[in-house]
Amino acid sequence: MCGIAGILSRDPSQGVDRGRLETMRDVLRHRGPDGEGTWLEGGVGLAHRRLAIVDVAGGRQPMASEDESAWLVFNGEIYNHPDLRPRLEARGHVYRTHCDAETILHLYEEEEERCVERLRGMFAFAIWDRRRRRLLLARDRLGIKPLYYAVTDHELIFASEIKAITASGALVPRLNETVLPEFLASGFGLRARSRASGSTGTCRRWARARAALSRRRPASCAGASRMPCAAT
Repeated sequence: MCGIAGILSRDPSQGVDRGRLETMRDVLRHRGPDGEGTWLEGGVGLAHRRLAIVDVAGGRQPMASEDESAWLVFNGEIYNHPDLRPRLEARGHVYRTHCDAETILHLYEEEEERCVERLRGMFAFAIWDRRRRRLLLARDRLGIKPLYYAVTDHELIFASEIKAITASGALVPRLNETVLPEFLASGFGLRARSRASGSTGTCRRWARARAALSRRRPASCAGASRMPCAAT
């Protein structure tokens, strides 16, 4: 179990405050007591708390692709990593670690957002694509690994837990009364909503275009809120 968090500003000239991002990260310390990391560039910030299991020395995050055009924070396990790795190496990708997290990065380099369709496992991750100025948020099909986000007038904020989002200071959570009956009946929300208004457990892709954030679901994810989704 690890913890991920991040901030994407609507205005690329508005830098992310490191102290604020680290506060979000450290709220998730219980999810990853073995390591911590942050990466910031302009209006983008990624943070990670690590529970080190595989490649203890080499699997630090946020993790960069070979040319540092993409940066990743990841929580979970990719079950078909042993099958995907040799295929990616055959296509010329050079691994620097033994972590399944690196497989996600190389697969993204090959297939962009469609990489999620090839992954088998339990996962939640974020990839910032520096070339396309685009953030991909994805989680596994059953939502085993949590991923929440909130959107304000100024930024997109995401994290493994709602309390990390509230620790950003960007919003004050309110009880979402509409989801309360189904939570009391089943122990979880049946749709892509959380008990806190302003945040959700769904996955998306976000792109910064003309100082704005946009989102959509690709055709392959239409009507399937539990599938890992994204948007341009």
